Amino acid sequence: MASTYATRTVGTATNNNKFTISVWSKRSKLTGDYQGILTSRGSGWNAGIGLYWGNDESVWYNFSTSSTALATVSTTAKYRDVNGWYHIVIAGDTTQSGTNKLKIWVNGEQQTSFTNDDRSSFVGLSNDLGHTGYPMQLGRKYDGSYYYDGSMSHLHFIDGTAYDASAFGSTDSTTGEWKINTSPSVTYGTNGFFILKDGNSVTDQSGNSNNFTVGGGTLTKTEDNPSNVFATMNPNNTTSNVTLTNGNTSVSLNGTYTTYGTIQVTKGKFYWEQKINGSSLFASVADGNAGSMKTVGLLNENYAWAYRSDGNKQTGGTATSWGNSFTTNDIISTALDMDNGKIYWAKNGVWQESGNPATGANPAFTGLNTSSYAPDGLTPCVGQYSGDQNTSFNFGNGYFGTTAVASAGTNASGNGIFEYDVPNGFTALSTKGLNL
Repeated sequence: MASTYATRTVGTATNNNKFTISVWSKRSKLTGDYQGILTSRGSGWNAGIGLYWGNDESVWYNFSTSSTALATVSTTAKYRDVNGWYHIVIAGDTTQSGTNKLKIWVNGEQQTSFTNDDRSSFVGLSNDLGHTGYPMQLGRKYDGSYYYDGSMSHLHFIDGTAYDASAFGSTDSTTGEWKINTSPSVTYGTNGFFILKDGNSVTDQSGNSNNFTVGGGTLTKTEDNPSNVFATMNPNNTTSNVTLTNGNTSVSLNGTYTTYGTIQVTKGKFYWEQKINGSSLFASVADGNAGSMKTVGLLNENYAWAYRSDGNKQTGGTATSWGNSFTTNDIISTALDMDNGKIYWAKNGVWQESGNPATGANPAFTGLNTSSYAPDGLTPCVGQYSGDQNTSFNFGNGYFGTTAVASAGTNASGNGIFEYDVPNGFTALSTKGLNL
């Protein structure tokens, strides 16, 4: 979201004593500051309620009933994963005693350790969420600060009932994974709503018609969801000279630096696309654990294989004349076959040097799956060899930055949306793709 938010003005609460918030959140950045998920201002100048990612990467919840009575609750646990989804549930019930008045779950696990713990001070929602005339804010704090940076899915607000996390998810008996319940059986109450159910819609799916309105920025649909996590570039495996935006799919490179993807693979066949905005870029894969490449680039690395914008291919410091050059607005497709240790690249849908990923013919490089070269597996990576450059990836979400693909190609795997046809036998680099 970054600078995007939505609002809704609410009416009289069904029951000021009880509420539930349930939301799935995928973080894009660890900013060292608060990020508002769902907030609202109350009647006092500093009165309000809010669910945030804390400035220390905790789940942080604050509530106040006047300009002087401010209370906070923050988990001791820190949540720094920018690849997976977190499920947060917070339930308030003033009819309970002490700390049972507020309960917090993350991925189905009730939190019992808190850095700040004023749960026993919770006195209801009369001046907070559900307060007449003060709009709820989705994606930022109620005063217009602390924007959220990431994706959200299946956001429920329950007015008048305190539900446990088990109403919205369950543990898979085979994998132990906490899984989403896409259609929970809950009672929403007067101000309750269910938004972001399928994509970027802020239209209420609860039956209450408590719709939100986008107040700024653009909500972009993503195929990435709690049941299928797609690769992005990794802000935890880069340098300050690299800027990531649009859910960590757009990259701005300042100088000869490199950034890596969030999913690293040792087997399987995967496809992704990269739209170019520059003239000195690499489309490449690398061992993401070869940390020196973050600062020295890809020019001399044995653990990286690249297609350069001048048409050369390169690995281990050696560039070889190979395919067509590419530049701004060209789309480079990568087909990585880790089962056979091969890699292919296409420019605007044409596989270079008569490559054919589906048959295994004429790869750009071979031997990528040998333990002597890539013992940790390979991940997408991007760098440049001259000047400041920009590029955007489509790992299957169907967008380059905020621009949707012009016309989606065929994809037999059914996993992801791409500009060009996905070669038979290949799929998106996602958790579902890893299991195909």
